[in-house]
Order: sequence, then C-alpha cells, then structure tokens
Amino acid sequence: MKLQDPSADQAKKGGVELDSEERDLIRSLILADPELVLSDDQVMRALIRATGTLDRNVVDLRDKLVERLEQRLSKLVHANRSVIAAAYENVASTQQVHRAVLQLLDADDLDDFLRRLTQDVPRMVSIDAVRLCLEADVEDIRPAEGVARDLGERVLALPVGMVETYLALHPDARAGRIVLRPSGEESDLLFGFERVSSEALLKLDLGGAAGLLALGSTDPDRFTPEQGTDLLEFFAGVVARLALQHLARIDPDV
Repeated sequence: MKLQDPSADQAKKGGVELDSEERDLIRSLILADPELVLSDDQVMRALIRATGTLDRNVVDLRDKLVERLEQRLSKLVHANRSVIAAAYENVASTQQVHRAVLQLLDADDLDDFLRRLTQDVPRMVSIDAVRLCLEADVEDIRPAEGVARDLGERVLALPVGMVETYLALHPDARAGRIVLRPSGEESDLLFGFERVSSEALLKLDLGGAAGLLALGSTDPDRFTPEQGTDLLEFFAGVVARLALQHLARIDPDV
C-alpha cells in the first residue's frame, strides 16, 4: 500500500490551511519586507501559476518578475563589461611596463639610463613625472651630484632617512615597499614645478643604500591604494638592478 503525503493532498486542494492569525502574520511580514517574496524565485513561480486560477483581486506578477529579471540581466551585463574592461586595462598596463623595461635595458651608460627612466618612461606608461631619489650624506633635498646637468631636477639626493619620512608624511600613509596614494603638499618636495595629483612610491634597495622611485600623475585616480602592485614591484626590481649595474661601472665598490 502506498502512503500519501497529507501535505501533497492539501497542496492539490489549494495549499496548506492557515488560521487567521497565521495569515495575518504572513501578510505583515510581506508588507514589512516585500523582498522576502520578490527575491525568492520559487515563491515567484508559485504566485505566477496562481494568478491564472485565482480571482481578479490577485495582481498579475508576471510583469514585475520580467522587470526584475531585466534588472538582473542589466547588472550582469554591466559586471561583465567591467571585468572585460579591467582585463584589457591590465593587459595594456603589462605591455606598457614591458616596453619601458626594454627601453631601460638598451641604455649605454648611467646618464643614458637616467634619461630614459625620467624622460622616456613617463610617456611610455602614461604618467607625467618620474623622480629617482637616493639617500646620501646631504642636509637637504638637492639635485644629485655626478649626473648630467639636464637630469638635475629629476635625479635627487635625499638626507639619510628621508625615504621613510616622505612615505609617512601623508595622513593615509601605509607601510610597504610600494605605496599608492593621492598627492598632498609634500609632493612638491620631489616633483617641484611639476604638479601631480597622485603618486606611486617604490622603495629601492641599492646595495644597502635606500632609494625611492616616485611616479607622479596629474590624474587623481591614476594611483590609488586599492590598486594591485605586482607590476610596480617588478618594475622597481628592474630599475634597482640596472641602476646598480651602471653605478658599478663607475665605482666597482658599489
């Protein structure tokens, strides 16, 4: 003998019998938060099936369901477009950095390397300014000695400890080898007459001496703390190694 599920018989007759208090409770819950119904696919399907058999006091929910599906589809399309745009942007950024690295690898000597780094690289990676800063036995920030005159404003000597001090000047400063942030008044210390709105600060290890590669942009959204830093870490490593190689040609003790 096959046993019947009482709830199944009740469903065939029109559903579970509820007393007035239970109906009032369900009604109050739905009125308080309609999303309880509208966000539940199974409930919506059941209501749509019911609209064909119940009296005219029941509102046809099919239009509402279609509207919600269209909204979901629109959100999915927007999300997909955002993902695709981000992927293209990542690919483009990777290609830019790779081209910049190849440009630096072709440098003949230290001055040529520094010119390529501070003059050619900004254009290649779509930024506005680059500063290479090296800590030295100086009392204030000044153009580095021993490099060509035309590099004086772009290659700077900093007092010992100034790299960490500069990184901590901004109120939103975060510890790390790569810092991305909006630029404040302190950016004038490095970029001078070239006004920037955001900056990427890459700490360099130059054989025990502290260094800083500062990338500046007039676009306030070019460098933000939420962005990834993998490419910049790679670029900083390349710059540090190439700088040490060129310095070693001048001074083998470096």
